[in-house]
Amino acid sequence: MYLIELALKLSPIPLSVQRKDLEDAKSLYHQIKESISNGEPKLLEINCEQLEDKKIAVLISEVLAVQMYEKTPGVGGSRRPGFSFEN
Repeated sequence: MYLIELALKLSPIPLSVQRKDLEDAKSLYHQIKESISNGEPKLLEINCEQLEDKKIAVLISEVLAVQMYEKTPGVGGSRRPGFSFEN
């Protein structure tokens, strides 16, 4: 399972979207990154893989950062997001 997190302006809590496959996660990550870079589309809609009716729309102008990381089973539930010297 892979997580794509969006950091939003004036929001302490990031938005997270999960993808089962690495290629799907990479595709969504690059789509969001390109949207941030060129400002188009102004409104990005992201859907849930499991529940087709579950969607979220985000103004691209409000996105500060996007990151992707692998969610691993275990005590913590996921790898530590971002970059770290710890494993």
